[in-house]
Amino acid sequence: KHPDLYTNTLLKEKHTYRVCREIQALGRSLGLTERDLCIAEVMALFHDIGRFEQYARYKTFMDSASINHAELGVAILKKKCVLHQFEEEDLILRCIACHNRAALPDNETEEGLIFSRLLRDADKLDIWRVVIDYYNDRSEKRNNVIELGLPDTPGISDKVYDDLISGRIVQTRHLKNLNDFKMLQVGWIYDLNFASSFQSVKKRGYMESIHDVLPQSKKINMIFDRIKAYLDERSSSPEDMRDIIDPVRR
Repeated sequence: KHPDLYTNTLLKEKHTYRVCREIQALGRSLGLTERDLCIAEVMALFHDIGRFEQYARYKTFMDSASINHAELGVAILKKKCVLHQFEEEDLILRCIACHNRAALPDNETEEGLIFSRLLRDADKLDIWRVVIDYYNDRSEKRNNVIELGLPDTPGISDKVYDDLISGRIVQTRHLKNLNDFKMLQVGWIYDLNFASSFQSVKKRGYMESIHDVLPQSKKINMIFDRIKAYLDERSSSPEDMRDIIDPVRR
């Protein structure tokens, strides 16, 4: 048996339940109905169902080196008829299918956009917690599943710096080392949607925690200054559902 099978399967199981709690809290902050909160929780419960089969087959959570875990999850849910009793089955499957995409489909409905962004925010809020706990407790034994097998070499890449200082999320093809991967995680802040999500990031000190496990440099400090300004602005802005539906307006 693969020695890390239990550890990494448990990692995703615990993550799933925490995303359920995150999405419930976000949904309540937006004033969603009990029906909508139920739909959101179902999405959260099954959003990473493909991860378990992915790891069983390929011993990795890296989609580019194996299979798209969101699409695999949707295929499993359809094959097992898990969601057939829900009138909202198609909505739930669409949101799960695109929870890991760089951008949401242009032809998505307003309802689909809100639920998709709700799921994406809840997912990120817990992934930040997972990786920060790992970086703080990291022993001599590295978990390549979390680190994507990237080398732990000094500095950050110029293209990663360019992405973040310009207010863009980092493109995965620009990753050269573990520091770049940490900076990619910092850049997820540009893909958050709800004021309450930004407030949670700020309250929990996620950005500061990642900054603490990065080398000190002028470039890195400049990025975090920009991130802090963006976080302060978005966390203090009133919630506007039109911005959630049409982020281009931001």
